[in-house]
Amino acid sequence: MDVDRETLLLVLAVAAVAPLAADLPARVRVPTVVAEILLGIVVGPDVLGLAETDDLINVLSQFGLAFLFFLAGMEIDFDRIRGAPATLAARGWGLSLAIGLAAGGALYAADLAGAPVLVGLALTTTALGALVPIMKDAGLSDAPVGRFALAAGAAGELAPIVMLSLVLAVISGDPWRSLLLVVFALVAVAVAAVALRARPPRVTRLIQATMHSSGQLAVRLSMLLLAVFFVLAGELKLDVVLGAFTAGLIVGLVTHDESAHDFRAKLEAIGYGFLIPIFFVETGLTFDLDALFGSVGTVALVPLFMVLFLVARGTPAWLLYRGQLDSSQRTALALLSASALPLVVAITEVAHDLGRLGTKEETAMVGAAMLTLLFLPAVAIGLTRRP
Repeated sequence: MDVDRETLLLVLAVAAVAPLAADLPARVRVPTVVAEILLGIVVGPDVLGLAETDDLINVLSQFGLAFLFFLAGMEIDFDRIRGAPATLAARGWGLSLAIGLAAGGALYAADLAGAPVLVGLALTTTALGALVPIMKDAGLSDAPVGRFALAAGAAGELAPIVMLSLVLAVISGDPWRSLLLVVFALVAVAVAAVALRARPPRVTRLIQATMHSSGQLAVRLSMLLLAVFFVLAGELKLDVVLGAFTAGLIVGLVTHDESAHDFRAKLEAIGYGFLIPIFFVETGLTFDLDALFGSVGTVALVPLFMVLFLVARGTPAWLLYRGQLDSSQRTALALLSASALPLVVAITEVAHDLGRLGTKEETAMVGAAMLTLLFLPAVAIGLTRRP
């Protein structure tokens, strides 16, 4: 394994500096995850040249991506989003998919981007994992617009992951592999049922007894569950982030009450304090600035993709939520729903590895997704605070 200890030190230093940079006085507050990416670009090969990714950083980054979706799954509170939020979120994502596929087809016909289905799918994503801490910090989690955004974000993460697995099954030439999704779903339901009903007295006692000791049984069981579904998804040729998200859903179901606050805080400390920042910093290290600024046409794709994110994810908020939210809240929901990044990175990377999306188009789309996460949540939060 190629390991550069100095690179690891620099990546961790960037992760530590990012929250400080995000807290600097400014007209537009930079989300910490965006600060991590921007600082990663600055110290990376295309700017200062102080660091570049290696095998160790790449492995830790993959764990960080998995943990991001694991924590996003944990945040799905079915009691809060059932009813109108869930129904509207599902209908909204269906409309987003239609818009996204139409946009992907138009880009392909205009010879502006390849992989029309995968590009269209990327346009339907929402960065729920990155939005959750932003909404928490802004006090939106329990507000009506926050509940609708949580449901829309869940649809914008889970549905694209499932669709990506289906698309990859078709592209591989073995569409029967899509049936493996059914197997995966059945295993997930069975594990969730056991986790919710099984309460062995000894295990329960040990979980409580080790919560504040070196044993940490609850955390270790959660890590085991994450690893099981991460590996299971990979073995079934599904996207591994689907496994991470599903593991988070199950842990969230079991620990949804207030008594699990300390336990959740421990998992968030592992994720947001260590692994997840490495994923975002590595995204910056590998971001190809030369490809982005190599031509005027590539630069022009960035605002175009940003508009398409807004159209694909923002349109449902305006059309479907008229009876639920006023105009400023619908605008805020549209902006939050259109904030994307982690899945855009994953989907465009898959399209690029398949040889169906060029480096320039991949970089432009990831750059546009970064801008959505940089600006849109800040504007949305400002709208919700207007009298």
